[in-house]
Amino acid sequence: MNAMDTFPVVLCLSGFDPSGGAGIGADIEALSSQGCQACGAITAMTVQNSRDVISVHPVDPNVIIQQARAVLEDMPVAVIKIGLVGSVEVAAAIHSVLSDYPDIPVVLDPVLASGGSGRALADDGLVEAILNLLVPQATLITPNLREAHTLIAGADTRQAAAIGLMEAGAQSVLLTGGDEPGDDVLNTLFAEQRWVRDYHWPRLPHQYHGSGCTLAASAAGLIAHGILLEEAVEGAQEYTWNALYNAVRLGMGQHQPDRFFWTLDATEEDIEDNDDNASLSHGGHGNTTLQ
Repeated sequence: MNAMDTFPVVLCLSGFDPSGGAGIGADIEALSSQGCQACGAITAMTVQNSRDVISVHPVDPNVIIQQARAVLEDMPVAVIKIGLVGSVEVAAAIHSVLSDYPDIPVVLDPVLASGGSGRALADDGLVEAILNLLVPQATLITPNLREAHTLIAGADTRQAAAIGLMEAGAQSVLLTGGDEPGDDVLNTLFAEQRWVRDYHWPRLPHQYHGSGCTLAASAAGLIAHGILLEEAVEGAQEYTWNALYNAVRLGMGQHQPDRFFWTLDATEEDIEDNDDNASLSHGGHGNTTLQ
């Protein structure tokens, strides 16, 4: 079996978050959990922590293009995932790369504001650039309701915002509802200019740093494995919900998702197996200490 079938490559054009909760760090963890190789072209250096994004410093667009092309010309990239853009010039650079690889699926997470403080990370010019340059190249876009309404100004309903994004060129939209009130989080998938499916998830009690990155990256990973869109979207939501359910508060702000939560059960099973083997090998006394 070809390595690209069992360990597909996903190229992430994302910002760097020194706290590790969001950005390229979140992408790498989520994609590793999906059995993918995460490659990265850093779009922006940020100063942030679990509480807030303090500043954003876009990378030289030529360097971003060189990073992306270095990977694309060397490896069989299955999916491209886009996160924080940072500037109009960076959006144009990403557009130029995507235009040369139109057959690679694109998952776009339109990061427009800080999840902790709500501080804007995109001015009107960048919002327009994302809408005009990147949304038309997206196989899947994963905005929350606030981001969707920012991109499609004047949309007065969830469906109107999603249809507006598809009219702008996106093939499909997963509209997330974590920023809306209610006991459940309502996420909705739209494709081919119509509603496809609603997903209801029990609302968790905290705020989470990097939830959107986790969702988009895990969806990209599942698509990279050849899983059909609707199944990939559902699987990515389930993975993300569990990562948030197992989140920990490492700083003074939002909780950090545990994107390797799935290793916990495996570790416990390994310990139990080792205990059983130790008991058998020592006449049933179980007196071996695991190191």
